[in-house]
Amino acid sequence: MSKFFKALLRFLPVMALTYLGLLAVTFFIGRVVPVDPVLAVLGDRATEDQMAQMREAMGLNKPLWAQFASYVSKVAQGDFGTSVLTARPVLDDIIRVFPATLELATMGIIIGVGVGVPLGVWAAVRRGKFADQLVRVMGLIGYSVPIFWLGLMGLVLFYAKLDWVSGPGRIGIAFAYSVPTVTGLVLVDSALAGEWQAFRSAISHLALPAGLLGYFSLAYISRMTRSFMLKELSQEYIVAARAKGLSEATIIWRHALRNAAVPLVTVIALSYAGLLEGSVLTETVFAWPGLGLYITNSLQNADMNAVLGGTLVVGSIFIALNLFSDLMYRLLDPRTR
Repeated sequence: MSKFFKALLRFLPVMALTYLGLLAVTFFIGRVVPVDPVLAVLGDRATEDQMAQMREAMGLNKPLWAQFASYVSKVAQGDFGTSVLTARPVLDDIIRVFPATLELATMGIIIGVGVGVPLGVWAAVRRGKFADQLVRVMGLIGYSVPIFWLGLMGLVLFYAKLDWVSGPGRIGIAFAYSVPTVTGLVLVDSALAGEWQAFRSAISHLALPAGLLGYFSLAYISRMTRSFMLKELSQEYIVAARAKGLSEATIIWRHALRNAAVPLVTVIALSYAGLLEGSVLTETVFAWPGLGLYITNSLQNADMNAVLGGTLVVGSIFIALNLFSDLMYRLLDPRTR
């Protein structure tokens, strides 16, 4: 365990520099976009004096380096500014909407890993055969077809035509205010409250967007699993295991997949991060009240504080999951220590 903490301490300076770079990028993006934050707050009917006073109050009359220092100081204190759209602190808005994205992305990655890994193993074992070609075609479709188009077609088929799932939104209107908010995760909160009708409604709303994101992630996970498994199945220890008379199932699942799981951890972690930040189009199509929809609405309304705050959260997720995958890589593979 001491080695784990030593590895963590070695990563902290890199993590701090990465986060500082993220702050610099978001800050300068906020300064070069053709949106006047003063105009967004006061409107186009404000007088020159009012605009000058607001510019001074927002610190926009200071040198750029002083503005950046102030920006870093405020972010370090959890102050992302106030949203023009909601008139509330951006951090409070993000805390309110993020559980919806977390719930959607978590279900998506569970589907992606639960289906993608076995498909990748199956394709590697059946290399060059029909099963391999089928899995590769499924992955190619998941890569090639725009996710918003799949979402719209899914709504037309499974909601409008077949009525198998519920439509846009996170839960039925009848249950919108009947479930007390504890964690912000509707499935968890409805289960804790014993509201099983609301739980079924939430599942029905979640099934299609989560399945769509799951398919999007399994396309990548199955492809990488296949690649890692092919590499492991060609190693000499596999030949030795077969020579000892071990069953094919034991060789594949206990030996080959166990070694392939080491680099697969990084793939899964980055896929999860991609779902947490890349569900913007999915949330827009399904009117899912998460971080992606919040950033989209803020961008359409020139609410740059909210846009940059959401961008920082997304960047922080990537940094944290990268750190987690690197640490897990060291724990699972002694050769990297």
